[in-house]
Amino acid sequence: MLRITAIERKGKTGPAMDTVRLDHDQRSRRRMVFRTEGGASILLDMARPAGLRDGDAFRLEDGSRVGIEATAEALLEIGAASVSELVRIAWHLGNRHLPTQLVPGADGGRLRIRQDHVIADMAKGLGGTVTAILAPFDPEGGAYAGGGHGHSHGDADHGNSHDHGHGQGHGHGHHDHEHEHG
Repeated sequence: MLRITAIERKGKTGPAMDTVRLDHDQRSRRRMVFRTEGGASILLDMARPAGLRDGDAFRLEDGSRVGIEATAEALLEIGAASVSELVRIAWHLGNRHLPTQLVPGADGGRLRIRQDHVIADMAKGLGGTVTAILAPFDPEGGAYAGGGHGHSHGDADHGNSHDHGHGQGHGHGHHDHEHEHG
């Protein structure tokens, strides 16, 4: 098994010898063995979660590269009749610390989140339109993420951690969480 020695960001990579297809959670890992499309096993072992994006690449210890493709996931796409309504919905999503992808558009854009019926009902109650879609998920990293995704609600390496990646807590007792932490 080859070790991953570096992550090369999209646009700064050379030709890839193979590809690995990953969902958002897999692209946000610190340590994991991945199986490439060609059947090879490669080891990611970083000090912090990688925060990988579609089009990035792994450089392996033998100098070869493996391209990263984001896989489609079950998402909700949220729109609104006005930008102010969409901003209000975005505020409520942020208040719940939900990973959210911003999708620009001439109509003011849309928001994408993972499927969650409680949040879908909330968005509709705030005047939003909600459509279930399958698409790659690439949420914003956050103000303190430092290039990766600094807000984690637990993964296999950290149990049920609540790491915000910026060394500052912000008490969660002042707002409700209407979602499950996966």
